[in-house]
Amino acid sequence: MSRIGKMPVSIPKGVKVNFDGESIRIEGPKGKLAQKIHRDIKLEISDNQILVQRPSDSKYYKALHGLYRALIANMITGVSQGFVKNLEIIGVGYRAEKVGKIVNFYLGYSHPVAIVPPDEVTVQVEGGNKLSVSGINKQAVGQLAAEIRSLRPPEPYKGKGVRYVDEHIRKKAGKQAGA
Repeated sequence: MSRIGKMPVSIPKGVKVNFDGESIRIEGPKGKLAQKIHRDIKLEISDNQILVQRPSDSKYYKALHGLYRALIANMITGVSQGFVKNLEIIGVGYRAEKVGKIVNFYLGYSHPVAIVPPDEVTVQVEGGNKLSVSGINKQAVGQLAAEIRSLRPPEPYKGKGVRYVDEHIRKKAGKQAGA
């Protein structure tokens, strides 16, 4: 049995769950999310928890079992609390600014790089070098944060670039002076 799949997903107060046999819709204080469910995976919704069940112990269904349990848990967390990824920009002259919905990044290129976040994700810029990417869809928040980081990944000599706040960058020694 899948270790993740067999754990029940608890439903907090204020969150409504609808399952019609084909897709699950979850509505909470922060918004609504929907996900199609494989036809062979069954959901059992009872007194504030969801239990995901699979038809057999084949490798394929074991993988789907854990996948759908994790997706449902992330949906419930998203509509009740939301997801946040914090990034920081390190480097002389490197900064970001928000103009309307567009976020412009000045990262040492000859031109600013503009990113328009999707509707379900919001980007906050604090002080020009701190970013906060938030939303209810974990995949969309993580994808946008990864795209922002990939604009100028941190380099290993001085650590300049865009990095996650809790990310540790292994630095290299560089050239040895006079050796």
